[in-house]
Amino acid sequence: MEKQNNNLDFLNKLSNILSEEIYPINTIASLNKHFKENLQIEDAEFIIWDGNNMILKDFIRDYELINNESKTIEINNKFSLLSEKKGEIFYFNDTEFPCDFSFENDYFFEDIIEDENIITFPLVFNKDVFGLMRIRTALKKFTKEFFELLNISSKFISGAIINYNLNEQMEVSLNFYKAMKDIAKIIESQYELSYIIPLIGEMIDRFMHSHLIYIFIYEKDKFKLVWPNACNDKKIFNMLKKLNKKTEYLLSDNSRIGIFPLKNEEKVIGAIAAYSNIDKLSQQDLDYLIQLTKQSELTIERANVYAEVLKHATMDALTGLNNRRQMEIRLGQEVSNAKRNNKELCCMMLDVDYFKKVNDTYGHAAGDCVLKNVSEIIKHEIREYDIACRYGGEEFFIILPQTSSKEAFFVAQRLRKVIENSQIDIKNVASKKSNYLNITVSIGVCAFDKAMSSEIFTQKADKALYKAKTTGRNRVILT
Repeated sequence: MEKQNNNLDFLNKLSNILSEEIYPINTIASLNKHFKENLQIEDAEFIIWDGNNMILKDFIRDYELINNESKTIEINNKFSLLSEKKGEIFYFNDTEFPCDFSFENDYFFEDIIEDENIITFPLVFNKDVFGLMRIRTALKKFTKEFFELLNISSKFISGAIINYNLNEQMEVSLNFYKAMKDIAKIIESQYELSYIIPLIGEMIDRFMHSHLIYIFIYEKDKFKLVWPNACNDKKIFNMLKKLNKKTEYLLSDNSRIGIFPLKNEEKVIGAIAAYSNIDKLSQQDLDYLIQLTKQSELTIERANVYAEVLKHATMDALTGLNNRRQMEIRLGQEVSNAKRNNKELCCMMLDVDYFKKVNDTYGHAAGDCVLKNVSEIIKHEIREYDIACRYGGEEFFIILPQTSSKEAFFVAQRLRKVIENSQIDIKNVASKKSNYLNITVSIGVCAFDKAMSSEIFTQKADKALYKAKTTGRNRVILT
């Protein structure tokens, strides 16, 4: 009775471990501790069949068992034999036994016991073997009870692993559809390829975390890397040369590099490359990447159409401020008015400090969030008849009619301080875990005189901004 209670306690604790632990790595660590304390097992590892890549992988470390060739051969052979017998047998070292335990206890005291014993039980779901539990122990004496406990444990663990895998597949599917949706939504706020492509790259990269993602655009008869900053693998460039409009995708001989062309109705306009020096691209990976590439094609094509339309528009899509074209029109009008009516006029050029670092560290979506917040602060801090524009990238241009240089300098300093003291919420968009971001800006201010043209007026503000940037940033320079 006491032995029976001990066995029930063992299984109850096992059940608790499998139901309470959230992360697989913690589950396996707790199982090993439990086995060691109660069954004198040195360690247990769980090997599962990866149907996408047609290989056996360690459930936790998730890599192909290639670090030890003899071990890999042994595991593959046992998995094949266990699969043939539909999980009705287990192995004590290299000797096969039935899982109904129709053998004599004292059989285990014969020649098959070694200094270190390996016991292999099948992991079974719906009568199909999908992996194996591999136990290592230095025990010299075994009972039928010991193996029965291991057999029951393997069934409990099989169910838990299946649940983990189903949850992981569900999460991958949700992440895939989120990536597709996010790529489609980019053009709601962006239409410039210099912004869109890094955003697409980051979204696909977050989804395909086991592979590096590269995006190329085809220009002047060659592929130009647009995202990220560098690609040093010659195989990728050699594969790019083989792309044509009929290509669905190209796969390297070892299946670790995939090239997916970006096409419009007429030609190849670019490519997305996925690369890893460890993991092969599974058929599921290929299917996901094909669909993500097609969505990227649509987004880029729509962005090009929008860009053409917005050339004639007046507002910047991301910030809601006047765009550069409208800024040039309004500046010309204000310069003419200042000359004609002998009115004071100032302008300021504002630039977000270390903006590239924001994009590189937190992602372009966080960079967009910064630009939107700076735009809102500018709108709030200037007068109704002042004219704020997005000049380009992270630069802003503000026209201040009927404003002296002293007043303009005061406005610029106030704007600089408000931005410096603001916390920008990026927790929902940052690629790196972070809640808030503090930024600073540099500002160049220029007072107009009648001898200036609009171009000279703008250039002087730009030079003042450059001086602010090169003398320490987070400051205002008046020229």
